[in-house]
Amino acid sequence: MIEIPTDLPAELVPLSWLIGVWEGTGVLDYAIGEEHTQLEFGQRISFSHDGLPYLSYTSFSWKLDETHTPLATETGYWRLSRKLIEGDQGPAMLPGVGAQPFTTAQSVEALRNSHGGFDLDVSILHPDGVAEVYVGQVAGPRIDLATDAVVRTAGAKEYTAATRLYGLVENHLLWAWDIAALGQELRTHASGRLAKVD
Repeated sequence: MIEIPTDLPAELVPLSWLIGVWEGTGVLDYAIGEEHTQLEFGQRISFSHDGLPYLSYTSFSWKLDETHTPLATETGYWRLSRKLIEGDQGPAMLPGVGAQPFTTAQSVEALRNSHGGFDLDVSILHPDGVAEVYVGQVAGPRIDLATDAVVRTAGAKEYTAATRLYGLVENHLLWAWDIAALGQELRTHASGRLAKVD
């Protein structure tokens, strides 16, 4: 059952099933030429909100070895895709001017796309110098994302594109992540199954 917090901004209702802390395991499986990396990992993902119309996202993963060696971390923001107007805050710390838009369920329904879902903008930042901007959609308990842009610092490893899929299946968060990196075309990279722990 999906519980919708009473203080949730209306724009986040289509994403409300993500809110909370999820933990479980996954599999990394990526081939680069003759080299093939395959391992199991643990992961903890958190989706939260602070009263603004976006979700904050963090992910931390570790190898399932004796010392739980850290594997990767990322952080980001998820929101419904729409043109920001004067009532929205930003850029930076500038407050919105006038009424905030899309504050009721009825007004959010106007954002529904022709496929019956809601378009999404997702930004994810990695500490190794890679920033991803995804576009996609949420349709019920399923999210499909593909990179619109990947930005890398001068020292970052080659990483050019990605897709991600998230779904709520039997009260578990299932996800899959394909990447194009290190000279490879877009291909399977990792997947996981997580249970809500909070």
